[in-house]
Amino acid sequence: MLFSVKNISYAYESRKVIKALSVNFEKGKFYGIMGPNGCGKTTFLDLLTKQIKPATGKIYYMGKNLFKYSRGKLSREIALVPQNFYINFSFTAKDIVMMGRYPHIPRFSAPCEKDLKIVDEIMVKTDTYKFKNRLITELSGGERQRVVFARALAQDTPVLILDEATSNFDINFTISMLDIAYKRVVNENKTVISVMQDINLAAAYCHDLVFINSGSIVAQGPVDDVLNSATIKSVFNVDARVFDEPYSQSKQVVFKH
Repeated sequence: MLFSVKNISYAYESRKVIKALSVNFEKGKFYGIMGPNGCGKTTFLDLLTKQIKPATGKIYYMGKNLFKYSRGKLSREIALVPQNFYINFSFTAKDIVMMGRYPHIPRFSAPCEKDLKIVDEIMVKTDTYKFKNRLITELSGGERQRVVFARALAQDTPVLILDEATSNFDINFTISMLDIAYKRVVNENKTVISVMQDINLAAAYCHDLVFINSGSIVAQGPVDDVLNSATIKSVFNVDARVFDEPYSQSKQVVFKH
């Protein structure tokens, strides 16, 4: 088992955000985390990436307590594309992407030819190479987010965690970035765990969905098993129809207004 999350909880002061949550994640799957605003999705990702520690319960990664891993070791295992990325220093776009290689570069050493090649290839693939020499502070929100996405891809980890990572993209770049992540799953047996707001995109790309509401899991499992009108009603309190869409070859959702 890649991740085994056992009965974790977490609170901000007196407000409990995660409540007795348990879930397993396997290798080689694309997982979608879904739920209403404020339900605990980002907090859950913060727990998976060891940015915060659960008040109760345990998280195991590859059979070992997540909090027994050093920061250096974990950065070679898990890459994160955060929802928001702020930096006020004058780094170029290429500098930022190269930061994804730092976990693989020995201390006090410079990037080697392999690191430089990986960064250039990733920047071409993510269409960020054209502004490699521009300062990150001068880029638009969407351009900056693509650079951060490229940094995580350059990190070349078994696990890629996305926190609404395409929220600043137009549909073209959204599909392009999700295609890159999906191909890593199916071709390289890597794992993606992604908080997503668009149910139809989640249905098109994900193997499994995890629905969270009020800090607890409401439904989890393969898309065909859990994506239905009853789940959507219980999680989002909206009426919806779920159907098989032949063009996208996936389940899709339409809403009643």
